[in-house]
Formats: sequence, structure tokens, C-alpha cells
Amino acid sequence: MSLFRRLCGLHDLVAGALNRLQSPLLLAIRLYWGYQLVQTGWGKLHNLDHVTDFFTSLNLPQPHFTAIFVSLVEFVGGILFALGFGARMVSLVLFINLTVAYWTADREAFGHIFDDPGKFYAADPYTFWFAALIILIFGPGYLAVETLLRRFTQTQNR
Repeated sequence: MSLFRRLCGLHDLVAGALNRLQSPLLLAIRLYWGYQLVQTGWGKLHNLDHVTDFFTSLNLPQPHFTAIFVSLVEFVGGILFALGFGARMVSLVLFINLTVAYWTADREAFGHIFDDPGKFYAADPYTFWFAALIILIFGPGYLAVETLLRRFTQTQNR
């Protein structure tokens, strides 16, 4: 057997092992950051006056309605995100929400995404934004409610 074939075989073995870790990693991301989003949304829901004042200072339209909407997106979205139910759609909504948060509350950091990335990833929305982006791109993995429901309905249709 040639050295090249051995290296290809080793590569396939390592890649296969790493692929098996993908879903547990996606589960960990969903559970941790979903819980964090739930906590953030819950905190905002219980301090709507402060959130409304902050949104007013940012000159956002309808600051009270926006405060309620953003709080519910984070709270309900965090629950669905953690469970992996409608994960890509929820991730898209969260990603847009967090991009708007960057644009309105951390515009300087958002503007430095390429020339000074340290400012970008030091901003508060970054970790939520990145977690939503990961699940949006890779999906929730096989350890998710939507995956289990899909498997269940497929076996029922057979």
C-alpha cells in the first residue's frame, strides 16, 4: 500500500471521528446559548421600562413595542433554539435581531469587523450572533427535537 493511500485512509478515519462530534457540539452550542438567550429575554421582559428607555436613547421606532418584541424574540427564540425546534428559522430570526443590535447599539464595533476584528468580537452581541450563525449554517444536528420529529414521522409513513 502506498504512503498516499495510507495518509488518505488516516485522513478519512480522523474526519469520520470528528464528524461524529459535530452533533454533540451543535447540541452544546444550542443548549448553552439558548439558555443565555432565554435569560437575557426574561431579564428584558422584567425590565421593560429600562429596555424601552435604552431603545428610546437609540432613537428606535416604537421603543416600547420594540422592547417587547426583542425580549420575546430572545426569550421564545432561546427556548426553541435550545430545543432545536425550527432551528434554522429561529437562528435566522436571532441572527437578524442580533445584527440589528450590533448596528444600533454597537455600531462602532460592527463597523470594524474587517479592520479591527477585536472590537467586533468584544461587543456584547457577538457570541449570540456567532452561535446563531453556526446553527443557521450547520443546522441543529441529529440531537434536536426537529430531527427526532422528522425521524418519527418518516417511520410512521412507512
